[in-house]
Amino acid sequence: MKQRILIIGSGFAGMWAAVSAARVAHLQGSTDLEIAVLAPQPELRVRPRFYEANVSTLTADLQPLFDELDICFIAGHAERVDAAVNGVWYKTPESESTFMPYDKLVIASGSRLHHFGIKGIAEYGFDIDQLDTAQRLEDHLNALASQPESAARNTVVVCGGGFTGIELATELPSRLKSLLGNDTNTKIVVVERGSQIGGRYSEALRNIIRDASDELGIEWRLNAAVEVVDAQGVTLQDGSRIDAATVVWTAGVQASAFGENLTANRDSLGRFVVTEELQIPGYNNIYATGDMAHAKTDSLGNTALMTCQHAIQLGKFAGHNAAASLLGIEGLPYRQEVYVTCLDLGAWGAVYTEGWDQEVKMVREEAKKLKIAITNELIYPPKADRDVAFAAADPLAKFV
Repeated sequence: MKQRILIIGSGFAGMWAAVSAARVAHLQGSTDLEIAVLAPQPELRVRPRFYEANVSTLTADLQPLFDELDICFIAGHAERVDAAVNGVWYKTPESESTFMPYDKLVIASGSRLHHFGIKGIAEYGFDIDQLDTAQRLEDHLNALASQPESAARNTVVVCGGGFTGIELATELPSRLKSLLGNDTNTKIVVVERGSQIGGRYSEALRNIIRDASDELGIEWRLNAAVEVVDAQGVTLQDGSRIDAATVVWTAGVQASAFGENLTANRDSLGRFVVTEELQIPGYNNIYATGDMAHAKTDSLGNTALMTCQHAIQLGKFAGHNAAASLLGIEGLPYRQEVYVTCLDLGAWGAVYTEGWDQEVKMVREEAKKLKIAITNELIYPPKADRDVAFAAADPLAKFV
């Protein structure tokens, strides 16, 4: 009887965990290992691009890749892990509760936007966290042209000035102009709790974000927090008001709730604090990866971020180690020494940095070309070719 590695999630970490595990089985000549991915659909949703238009096209079909590598796909929604009997309960597309046993479990169930209980955000706000919510925002923006001309119609408030908020805010001027006309006086306002633009980043990167914002006409409200969102705009905690037909929430993310019944340490984002091999302490046959893992990237104390850059590599190591442990070979401690950022800044261009100190290496059009190459090619799944996929799935192969 085959041993089963069950992977929860088909995002960047889950997909790469499956391919990496299949690679190990192939290298060891094993036919006694079943690799199964449990997710709602056999597709990768390219979440880092959800600030762009035409969001419905930003998916990649994984079934051909899974077929080529003999990876079993199971359609369903994972609900609960029963570690005592090594199994997962999930709902089928027909809403039937079903039990799936495993020998090794890889939790790659991702993350969700956290609204922090802001009044009115669920009813009146928008976000680009998931494919359906990003599509809802796109449909709303497309419908603005049919509304009467007003300052509120032409105003978008972006709540949160982090990576996602900056990319969305800098993309919006050109998107709104294309929808409402080049002569329309549009307004983009970023509401940020921090005291400076891009406060989480290096001074050099902050300066570029500020310059791009100025050139694109983006207004920042610093030291500001949202109190209430309603159908006509947003009220801030200081009592000030911004009238806007569109309020987009980008602040805060939380690891998925799957596995919440496990007795394990979690960080403030809800991620499992894992070992070097990405195992959850106390559960030798359960791994956490991607946005579900609080993992050290190096010996300097840096920790993986909730980004596809880290999720891809975390997935490769988790899949490798899950398969290696079943096949009796040595696992690999997760390491990701290289860290880069490539921030899209809309019509201004982009900025590329290297290292945790974010040293700026490219700007404007040169960085924009790199950004497009990363988000349109590098992060996409490999083609359904066994040799190509397995070469890319090697955790020790150069990634960035």
